[in-house]
Amino acid sequence: MPKTIGTHSGTFHCDEALACYMLHQLGEYKDAKVVRSRDPAVLDTCDIVVDVGGVYDHDAKRYDHHQRGFDEQFSENYKTKLSSAGLIYKHYGKDVIRAILADEKIGDQEVDVLYDKIYEVLIEGIDGNDNGIPRYPEDIEPAYKESTGLGSRVSRLNPWWNQPEGDMDARFANAMKITGEELYERVRYFALAWMPGRKIVEQGFDGRFEVDQSGQIVLFDQFCPWKDYLDTIEEEARTKDPNLAKLIYVLYPDPANNWRVQAVPEAPGSFKSRHALPEAWRGVRDNELSERAGIEGCIFVHQSGFIGGNKTRDGALALARKALTMD
Repeated sequence: MPKTIGTHSGTFHCDEALACYMLHQLGEYKDAKVVRSRDPAVLDTCDIVVDVGGVYDHDAKRYDHHQRGFDEQFSENYKTKLSSAGLIYKHYGKDVIRAILADEKIGDQEVDVLYDKIYEVLIEGIDGNDNGIPRYPEDIEPAYKESTGLGSRVSRLNPWWNQPEGDMDARFANAMKITGEELYERVRYFALAWMPGRKIVEQGFDGRFEVDQSGQIVLFDQFCPWKDYLDTIEEEARTKDPNLAKLIYVLYPDPANNWRVQAVPEAPGSFKSRHALPEAWRGVRDNELSERAGIEGCIFVHQSGFIGGNKTRDGALALARKALTMD
């Protein structure tokens, strides 16, 4: 007999739509019927219930978050209270990730990394939104309105106040579809693009003392969006060695087979560098820059000093090494 997934009837939200989608990715609930009701007698017949019923009990397969006293988080690293999406993800997320990546070679360690990352970039936002938790202090007035996010898109699938409800199950199925597409694409991107990039950065970080004895220059043999990873990897290393020297420059080849030397920002998203390239080089190009730096093959240094270029790997490394000793 097919399994049944219970959730509430009436107006639906992003969290239970995604929760139901995730359950459908699991073998046990792949063909399960979604039953939408607020009748306890109906919900009691369901094999698993999300976002309704006033009970959170993993053993009983009941995953509501509205009851008084509920204060479950994803892990000790997060403060956001879980919604039904977060609850299902917390208990079944790793299996959902494996199901989405069934055709890929993904090991358990990689699944563990993806499990945390997908919560950070997608699920936590759904949890916070559904629980009415603001992302920033309420005394700060937003500069503009934002209604393009996943939660807003799901909300608009409900009938207007002056529309007949029509087929609410069909509307909910559409909500499951668009939330599922979002999860699917995020998992695929982070597994197949973000994760390989992280490995490149990890390798560069681990080999930094082979590049320069200071340990403050990292070199990548191919470009990747290193800013997405470097701060996290550095912080992870600093928990083991609080005296770890801060990274200052990153070297990588550009599409024209020249080499770039880029200053590491003070913080993710910051335009301020930890140690910008020297002021005497900024805004200078080609031969004049080579003469000032005393290094052949120079191409440019940006006016702000956050990035520069050289025709060769050795030239870029020489720029970075010399810049470490200059203001």
